[in-house]
Amino acid sequence: MAYPEEALAPDEQLLLHRHPHWKMLFLPAVAFIFVTALAGFGFGLASRAPLGILRTGFMIAVPVAWALLVIWWCIVPLIAWRTTHFIVTDRRVLVREGVLTHTGIDIPMTRISSVQFSHGLTDRLLGAGTLTITSASEEPLEFTDIPRVQQVHGLVYHQVFDVVQQDPRNGNGR
Repeated sequence: MAYPEEALAPDEQLLLHRHPHWKMLFLPAVAFIFVTALAGFGFGLASRAPLGILRTGFMIAVPVAWALLVIWWCIVPLIAWRTTHFIVTDRRVLVREGVLTHTGIDIPMTRISSVQFSHGLTDRLLGAGTLTITSASEEPLEFTDIPRVQQVHGLVYHQVFDVVQQDPRNGNGR
């Protein structure tokens, strides 16, 4: 699902829209494989049970347990990943999360005082990292699992610099 452009101001320009890095989905994918293999094993055991109510109960319980585990361990994280948006416009940085409970934060470019990034070895290999944005009056905000974090850092930094240069209060208006 693309971020709704109508949520932006009429003359606001969308510069970047990203979901968290796909590494968030690695454990759910492994869980899917594990749960499916376990369900296959359980189904095989259930088919060897003697005919009757016990066998029928196992033949129903195994797929139901599989479905519940897949929903909880795989589908829910996929939906969380898909509904998390990291957005940079020419005026602000936005983060939106959630389906049932929708949360968001907007950081105006004029309020950002510093932008930092960090990524360990695994993050560097995968092309992800953590972006830390410090605004003028608040604690630093950390955004984890940002794909291509160095590029995002550069974009936000340059956008903040451009906004500061254009601000007539700085005496540097273009």
